[in-house]
Amino acid sequence: MATYDRAVTVFSPDGQLLQVQYAQAAASQGSAVVGVRGSNSVVLAVEKRIVPALQVERTEKKIVLLDDHIILGFAGVRADARVLILRSQMECQSYRLTVEDSITVEYVSRYIASMMQQHTQNNGRRPFGVSCIIGGFDADGPHLFQTEPAGNFYEWKLEEEKRL
Repeated sequence: MATYDRAVTVFSPDGQLLQVQYAQAAASQGSAVVGVRGSNSVVLAVEKRIVPALQVERTEKKIVLLDDHIILGFAGVRADARVLILRSQMECQSYRLTVEDSITVEYVSRYIASMMQQHTQNNGRRPFGVSCIIGGFDADGPHLFQTEPAGNFYEWKLEEEKRL
């Protein structure tokens, strides 16, 4: 099995991309991130690891502001998350300058997911070992999305919306 995990574009005999599975394992070993969406609210919470008394606390936060109405929480490899965050913040600014309107939460989630998916199909790159929860408000209310290292993304809905 070790011969099938050297390149991201090589499938194992059972049809798995092992590099993507490794990235998913890295994301699942990160500290917990929870997102809750209400009818008029979005809340993100992260687990804060205990820092020893003599160690300097990290300055990097696990919840960041992408735009003035969109937040992102992540679990997994911090360096990978930093790349996604910086590119997403630049995309939000570029969208605002180009379209002269606020970017939607779905657009940002789709942008992040497409970046993650591109890294699963190009040789010489590895998949991002991070999962993200993106929350925010659009003209039609609050939204909560989740992305995975394979490039999948989906929206979490309220229980009432599922029944309709």
